[in-house]
Amino acid sequence: MSAQYAETGVPAPLPLRTIGDISAALLAGHGFPGDQEAFETDLQRALEASSETDLTAVAAVIVDYRGRIRPYQDPDYDIAVRELVAGA
Repeated sequence: MSAQYAETGVPAPLPLRTIGDISAALLAGHGFPGDQEAFETDLQRALEASSETDLTAVAAVIVDYRGRIRPYQDPDYDIAVRELVAGA
């Protein structure tokens, strides 16, 4: 753990290196509502559409859902979302 995280009390970023890491983070509530089920469905579709030598669609799904999880690691994210919704 870096000194920055230890001093500020900010949790260390989730490890999102594998499909299992991403699935576990979504199951734990990180990401948008319904993302856990959508991730599994999108990943399955991408795998079915991919060839053995071209997994570009699978990589795109992984990158997309990693991007959906990352904001939830920012402690100010929930506050910003609430302010945005309250102002709408």
